Amino acid sequence: MKGSQIFLDHIKGRDIAALTVDGRLEDLFVESDGMRIGAIYRAVAQRPMKGQGGIFLTLPDGTGYLRQAKGIAPGQNLFVQVTGVPESGKAIPVTTKLLFKSRYVIVTPDAPGVNLSRSIRDDDERDRILEYIVDAVSPLDYGLILRSACAKASEADVIEDAKAMIATVSALLADQDQTPCLLLDGASPHELAWQEWSQEAVVDRSENCLEFSGVLDQIEALDRDDIHVGQTGYTIEQTRALIAVDVNSSGDTSLAAGLKANLAMARDLPRQLRLRGLGGQIAIDPAPMAKKDRKIFDSTLKAAFRQDTVQTHIHGWTAMGLVELQRARTRVPFVSLT
Repeated sequence: MKGSQIFLDHIKGRDIAALTVDGRLEDLFVESDGMRIGAIYRAVAQRPMKGQGGIFLTLPDGTGYLRQAKGIAPGQNLFVQVTGVPESGKAIPVTTKLLFKSRYVIVTPDAPGVNLSRSIRDDDERDRILEYIVDAVSPLDYGLILRSACAKASEADVIEDAKAMIATVSALLADQDQTPCLLLDGASPHELAWQEWSQEAVVDRSENCLEFSGVLDQIEALDRDDIHVGQTGYTIEQTRALIAVDVNSSGDTSLAAGLKANLAMARDLPRQLRLRGLGGQIAIDPAPMAKKDRKIFDSTLKAAFRQDTVQTHIHGWTAMGLVELQRARTRVPFVSLT
């Protein structure tokens, strides 16, 4: 089917939200067994890590780690938010810079002011949105970011969403208890779909919609390391230290086989990393190609990641001919459904 479709389903007790564009799986949220990213806790400071600048925190579900410990004393109570997925055996990464995210707005208690998404470029539209939202929520004690979804939403919907989020923030920050506890859970997959996928789409909530639509087959393919792109392919393997991406030109014996395989991988890699929830250090081993072709490969790779929603830094080539990337761990790794 042409166009965008959103599927909201449940498989083996897990909530699943899938986004397809022209029938191809583009984004995916699957309920995990661990702590949700974005969850907000009341934590208690433990001991600072000398020489590292961080501090461990007591959470109700384990131990958190805050990178910036300046001015924090052991025993102090803090509001913290989970920022990513911890590596095996490590503490949960958290921050004190809270973000309260909804479909139309993001409330930032520590960063006052009203800002508008850069993707809304029409000056008249920007002025219109800013005018009605400022009138509706003033005086405002917190910062407010108006998301790109505001451009196609009614004024009433945006104002209602903003007021609801501001009320949530006020109630949470007014809490005066002292024991570690969960104050606001992170969004479920279905809630994330509502927050993050603002494009026009047909929404299917029917039972077993993923299976009947054939999308479930694409999701189950994420269990395999091998990925086929046209006549070429590549593999993604996750190790404890890094994610290894190996490109091969398959049976193509033409002079430009390596370049074609590398470009196909570059265009597809952000989508695969997004669907699999992978982040951290990434090393790409491209198929053999002439050094003069590296420029077009670099441009293609940068353009592909520029369209992605997860921040990724491309560090360039190593002496061994590998390409190094660093990707934020802002997604839960894919959970197998088989």
